[in-house]
Amino acid sequence: MSRSALTGSRIRERRSMMEMRQADLARHVGISASYLNLIEHNRRRIGGKLLMDIASALQIEPAALSEGAEAHLVARLREAAADGGKRTEIERVDEFAGRFPGWAELVVEKQRRIAALERTVEVLTDRLTHDPFLSAALHDILTAVASIRSTSSILVETPELEPEWRGRFQRNINEDSQRLSEASRSLVSYLDGVDDIDASSTSPQEELEAFLATHDFHFPDLEESPTEETINQLIHGVDLLRSTSAQALAVSHLTQYVQDAQRLPLTRLRSVLGTYGLDPSALAANTGVDLPLLFRRLAALPKELEYGPIGLVVCDASGTLIFRKQIEGFPLPRFGAACPLWPLFRALSQPMMPLMMDLTQAGRGAGHFRSYSIAQAVGDVSFGKSMRFEASMLVIPEEAGVEKDYELVGVSCRICPSATCGARREPSILAEGF
Repeated sequence: MSRSALTGSRIRERRSMMEMRQADLARHVGISASYLNLIEHNRRRIGGKLLMDIASALQIEPAALSEGAEAHLVARLREAAADGGKRTEIERVDEFAGRFPGWAELVVEKQRRIAALERTVEVLTDRLTHDPFLSAALHDILTAVASIRSTSSILVETPELEPEWRGRFQRNINEDSQRLSEASRSLVSYLDGVDDIDASSTSPQEELEAFLATHDFHFPDLEESPTEETINQLIHGVDLLRSTSAQALAVSHLTQYVQDAQRLPLTRLRSVLGTYGLDPSALAANTGVDLPLLFRRLAALPKELEYGPIGLVVCDASGTLIFRKQIEGFPLPRFGAACPLWPLFRALSQPMMPLMMDLTQAGRGAGHFRSYSIAQAVGDVSFGKSMRFEASMLVIPEEAGVEKDYELVGVSCRICPSATCGARREPSILAEGF
């Protein structure tokens, strides 16, 4: 049923909300209650003066009765239906939104809340898995608890213990208790100090990522005057780069940035982009650079060029993520344990073979992306040397409404709701029945 055919349902809904009797509304607009009943059950079309009179009596704009629920509400209901993965009467979504706008808003709001909670679980799960401070703090707490329990059991189970040994064990319990107290306070202070779980950096790689994000992954100074002094000025005294390891990673990344900018200057890249758009094959062919370098340059494009968000993920031969530029709708785990279905990892088994794949992430209804991946040797490729490979995956959002066969992938198995995935390593904490 189309939205235009649901005017009667909206009249009935509005009248019920105002606690107005059908007979009273019919009398107010000068029609019989039986005729109004037919209108309210969508058995008689309505328009013109009668629609305006009814709208006036119900204290609402006529368009709200004739046009019904806003298009964005219907669109969000469709997204919720696609995201839920359950059988829904999608062809009747307009009728549902028109007859029960309050319930429709509630469904949409609950779906939005579920999506937000899923993202929170993703971040917290990733943190518990990869946060070195949490791991160390919990290890200290468990060690102290085990030591206290062991020592106290000796004191309880050995009443004939000599005074000297009893005093020694008591001192051990006191020292272990102090350690436990300090570790607990440190852990609580750490957790209390994290206001934004997404922004917290707990490893050198994350410090580097936070530093790059503040610059939108683009460094105009290195495009114009790429010198070692410029690099040192960019990282000197930066609060985000707290550790020496993070500073070393920043120097390495910016040095690579300079080399890439020299091989493919921004002016040259801008000119070929104007001709070929975001087509990596054509861009690489017309600039004479390899695809990984081109991927890095595209991921570092300045926002003012308005090519939209472009994501980039790089992994080494072990599958560990060593670089990531995340974009909205395609969340990435914290440097490891990613979805094995990503073409990034498939590229490792097919070195030098470019792969193009259209992706959508499980549980994220509207997110559709085109990915370009390739694995290539890095470093010394001389005879007698072991070759090292790195794989790169460029991720570009697709326009909504494009009909394609999208490959369903996840973030990582632990937080992926796809119940039928044959590549699953462990049960999901989000999918019902796992």
